[in-house]
Amino acid sequence: MDTTCPTVRSLVVLDSEGRRIAVKYFAPEWATVSSQANFEKSLFAKTSRTNARGEAEIIMFDDYLVVYKCLGDLMFYVTGSLSENELILYSALQAFYEATSTLLRQQVDKKTVLENLDLLLLVMDEIVDGGLILETDPQTVAARVTMRGADGEVPITEQTFSQAFASAKEHLARSLLK
Repeated sequence: MDTTCPTVRSLVVLDSEGRRIAVKYFAPEWATVSSQANFEKSLFAKTSRTNARGEAEIIMFDDYLVVYKCLGDLMFYVTGSLSENELILYSALQAFYEATSTLLRQQVDKKTVLENLDLLLLVMDEIVDGGLILETDPQTVAARVTMRGADGEVPITEQTFSQAFASAKEHLARSLLK
């Protein structure tokens, strides 16, 4: 992997009791579920007593740089190597929780996230792929997750026949009224 590209080791969402909600690991040291569970347990034990509700916190933990923030009853974590830039990890974290918050209409709690787990996993996929940070703009991430273009319209290749017909009818009506 190119060492000049910003990378993430993991994206983790835990509930207020330290239980896993959603995770994506990109490092070989967390190849097993037991190593992941141990990391999550120790990470939560280290960060659960801090107040990261207003702003994100940055810690060095087990030879990793961890940026995290609480949102509702959830903890959002982005982990990188010690040589990674904190601001880049912070921008990935910010995109992660702001896109999630936007998609869930500011109702970010455990129940809502579990009901919309597909959206959370898509947000994770849009931000990071294979450890490489792809996008840090939360509005762009939210638009891609909902498959909407920059202007808010569904791309023609993603539309059903009835949606495409309604869109064509609307465009025709607009052009005739001009």
